Amino acid sequence: MQIYTGKGDDGTTGLLYGGRVRKDADPIEVNGAVDEAQAALGMARAHGAGDTELDGLLVDLERDLYVLMAEVATLPENRDKLSSGVTLVSEEMVQGLEGHIDRLTETFAMPTEFVVPGQNLVAASLDVARTTVRRAERLAVTAGFEGSWVIPYLNRLSDLVWTMARWQEGEHFELAKARREENR
Repeated sequence: MQIYTGKGDDGTTGLLYGGRVRKDADPIEVNGAVDEAQAALGMARAHGAGDTELDGLLVDLERDLYVLMAEVATLPENRDKLSSGVTLVSEEMVQGLEGHIDRLTETFAMPTEFVVPGQNLVAASLDVARTTVRRAERLAVTAGFEGSWVIPYLNRLSDLVWTMARWQEGEHFELAKARREENR
């Protein structure tokens, strides 16, 4: 497969199931932000310990984002060609994120005040990913996606990534909390 085709030199990009749009079209802006979020999740994975629960969860989320990007890169008239969970975000995908949030929040005490990011590289990388997902969500709201699970998925994903960052702070978070209590 050749990496360059020259087709985008006119400032347009191809869509799934046909059609071309300008590279600054709303759906392409959404996919650009999602692509950045996916890379940030990959950075968190690289900072992690490898074959862990975190690694598996991040890989699954990165793959889910391919599904979301496929849906976003499809013209409305071609949506009927999409497959739920493969090229179309499903309600089950959103519910899956909620299940992860619920499970993780049972494993540690949630912060009761604003969080200062940067306890460790994994948590900081997850916080960068979260803010990028939030930007993708804002762009998706502007772009529309009526009758789609794209916006709920991005909303829940940012909640999950925030939760994952707190989960990865672990003892560092507890230590910082104890120090704050001592200084009061």
